[in-house]
Amino acid sequence: MSAIPRTILSVAVATALALFAFGCGEQSDAPTPPKSAERAPAPPAAKAPATAEQPDTAPARGAAVAADATAGKADYQIFCASCHGPSGGGDGPVAQALDPKPARHNDGNYMNPLKDDYLFKVIKFGGASVGKSPMMAPLGGSLSDQQIRNVIAFIRTLADPPYQP
Repeated sequence: MSAIPRTILSVAVATALALFAFGCGEQSDAPTPPKSAERAPAPPAAKAPATAEQPDTAPARGAAVAADATAGKADYQIFCASCHGPSGGGDGPVAQALDPKPARHNDGNYMNPLKDDYLFKVIKFGGASVGKSPMMAPLGGSLSDQQIRNVIAFIRTLADPPYQP
């Protein structure tokens, strides 16, 4: 097999894997119900004021919940490992056909200086949103903001040398 057909085959396989990994969400052709059929949101429940015995520990409406690296690992394996590798080495099965190669999340010298806000933008809006490879697909349609924060928390556990916030 000559080099050109092998390269074309590699790119075709990588493209098929990427489309499978990022394009397998359910799609529905069902019509959207009319506005009149939707229920109005329930009014917020009255909240008792916090006391010294009962401090107000609930996050404010819209406030971020602490990131969970364990939950982030599960989403990382589903959405990121095919390119970045299961341990963040940039060596996932699709990586071989990609140019440029995916970032190595386990390279602490590269990853540690990157701000969480930057990583959030890359994951949510894709590589092109920060001037990186457009092959890094935007995952904001597949992952919630909290899931993205969880993935970032997991990515931080991969760094060598270890990440120190």
